[in-house]
Amino acid sequence: MKTKKPSEVSNQLPKTTIFISNLSEDVWPFIKNMSDPIERKNEIEENAYLADRDLFSLAQESRIILITPKKVSKPFLDYFKNLFNIKKVDILVPNNHTGEICKDILKDKKIIEKIIKLANSSNRINLTPYSTSLQFLELVNFLNKKGLKVHTPESPAEEDAWTVNFFGSKSGIRQLAQQSAREEPDLYMPNGYICMGIEDAARIAAKKYVKENGVVLKTNKGHSGAGVLIFRPNELSKNYQKAEKEILRILKLDSYWEKFPIIIESLININPKIAGGFPSVEFKIQKNGRVDFLYFCGMRVTKEGVFKGMEVNDNVISDRIETQIMDTGFYVGEKYAQAGYRGYFDIDFVASKNGKIFTTESNVRRTGGTHVFHMASKLFGREFLYNTFILSTNLFSFSDKRKYNFKSLKKVLSPILYDKKKKEGIIIVSENLLELNKLAYVIFGKTKKRALEIEDKMQKLL
Repeated sequence: MKTKKPSEVSNQLPKTTIFISNLSEDVWPFIKNMSDPIERKNEIEENAYLADRDLFSLAQESRIILITPKKVSKPFLDYFKNLFNIKKVDILVPNNHTGEICKDILKDKKIIEKIIKLANSSNRINLTPYSTSLQFLELVNFLNKKGLKVHTPESPAEEDAWTVNFFGSKSGIRQLAQQSAREEPDLYMPNGYICMGIEDAARIAAKKYVKENGVVLKTNKGHSGAGVLIFRPNELSKNYQKAEKEILRILKLDSYWEKFPIIIESLININPKIAGGFPSVEFKIQKNGRVDFLYFCGMRVTKEGVFKGMEVNDNVISDRIETQIMDTGFYVGEKYAQAGYRGYFDIDFVASKNGKIFTTESNVRRTGGTHVFHMASKLFGREFLYNTFILSTNLFSFSDKRKYNFKSLKKVLSPILYDKKKKEGIIIVSENLLELNKLAYVIFGKTKKRALEIEDKMQKLL
């Protein structure tokens, strides 16, 4: 029996707390520099359609006020409230949607008036974002100038907000790993370099590919697989000049490669027997600086390096690996806390066939699994790792051209929808994403076998 268990995190929001779903703002400089306007628009829209998933990250709350870029239908709200026994949910939607939702809020007089009204006579309000972006800080400063006393319980102070983009970048976590080599020897990353300019990046990457038969290139802060290039054996020429020319051609396709530092890393030979090859662990730094462990998982990652979802259970990771990644996570959390960061963060790893566990990145914000943590905590208690097996997917694409709305999808999936008495089944965590013919879901099963059976049944029903 393992001795380390998830900490019970008290995260009850007061009546005057407003949550802002600002997914795109977390990587706005990256989105803004995407060369293809259609791809840029699609990225913003996908984040906006997925924003109703943030409801489920508030599953442990009794009173919810959510500002989101897209409307949420009454049937979906009722579905959410019934699942988690929540009575009061208010959804606010700015008139304009640009991707920078905090700026959209600033330009929406009705929402600003609503925020001021919610503060009541005390003029106190709590604001909680998905990510502490520069746009969010601008909104906080504006409301403070309006005479409100704005508190940000899940954000660093303004003078410490640099920690979000620094530690949340590929170069920032690499610098921390290099500085911490003596203190924390388990915090190491794949062999690599940080450089500026696509010409140098292509040269370094080509040499590494020819020598090692594989290479990975990452922009400093990409999103959902965008900004990552993985070249495996036989995908490039073993001739240096040809490999360099091909890498440079690909880097020229998107302007963000020229705008930000580029990280060139060795390609790791992944061991899928260890958490699917991609262990991860999530924490939260409380306002007093305490680092709380939330959960560990195995990430579900595509061949292209795109995060799809998670497998969450005590048996996903062995005791030895669990100890290592948690020790690394606590160490990193203490460094973040000392620098002034407050809020959620995770550490992502890759398990290699040579037995090493490499750190790959840190997301310094709420994550693609934070909603799963809060759902599981509400439904199964703080020791959910031992009481259920969880599968989650954020972007499942329907294989045919059939279009589902929430009502028709519920009907099709009715045999396997989550049952409160049996404590098993699938929960639909985004209605708006169906507009893109995609599905976000979380499955709870008594065992891994049972959870996979439910997922297989879902795919057959669809």
